[in-house]
Amino acid sequence: MTLNKKARERKAQRLFVVEGIRAVAEVPASLLHAIYYVEGFGSSAEGSAFISEISAKAPNVPMEEVAKKIFDSMSDTVTPQGVLALVKMQDFIMADVLGKDSGKPAHIVVLESLQDPGNMGTIIRTAEGAGATGIIMNNTTVDLYSPKVVRSTMGSIFRVPHLVVSDLGATLTELKEQHGVSIYAAHLKGEKFYDEFDYSGPTAFMIGNEGNGLTDEAASFATSYLKIPMEGQLESLNASVAAALLMYETHRQRS
Repeated sequence: MTLNKKARERKAQRLFVVEGIRAVAEVPASLLHAIYYVEGFGSSAEGSAFISEISAKAPNVPMEEVAKKIFDSMSDTVTPQGVLALVKMQDFIMADVLGKDSGKPAHIVVLESLQDPGNMGTIIRTAEGAGATGIIMNNTTVDLYSPKVVRSTMGSIFRVPHLVVSDLGATLTELKEQHGVSIYAAHLKGEKFYDEFDYSGPTAFMIGNEGNGLTDEAASFATSYLKIPMEGQLESLNASVAAALLMYETHRQRS
């Protein structure tokens, strides 16, 4: 299935693939485009219950049983659970990412050229848990809708507003000048440790590429540089771990 393998095709059709019983069940009804399940799936108690649940939840969404050979060619997993869905991409705007309807200050993660699908998925999932209002990423960041990212979000992709932008600098300038967001970057020039800043107001954290970190250009848009304490001979932390520390410190302060 080209939607599993080609980001360009996903973008053109505005569709992506979600696999597995639990994962498909978490997709909002309004986003379901079509569902496919392997022959015999409906004969099991679990499969029958799933089909009944989805039919009640989204009665107008087409569901089709397909031969195992065809289903295996559609699936991206080594051991398919026998069901997958084509899902519509959501359209978010800046107000969503800022959390305008949430009643709380913006709490944003900004990603520059992150490449690892596992890191991306973990950050999205952590963002939901820490109460972040949204995620912004530049267009050289790993595709948000690739099968590996979607799986690793564990459903959070449907609940965390996100934007992909072509001009990250312009977006960071908008956050600061139009929306009053303080932007923090973990940097070797860090002025203070990350838990010494006040994140009670509108806040954004910048996370860079796993191998190279933030570019100098992106870092130049930061309001402040922060540092994360590290023992031993470490120079940096995993991107998703660093993001988690910053997001949960914001959650702690606001709680």
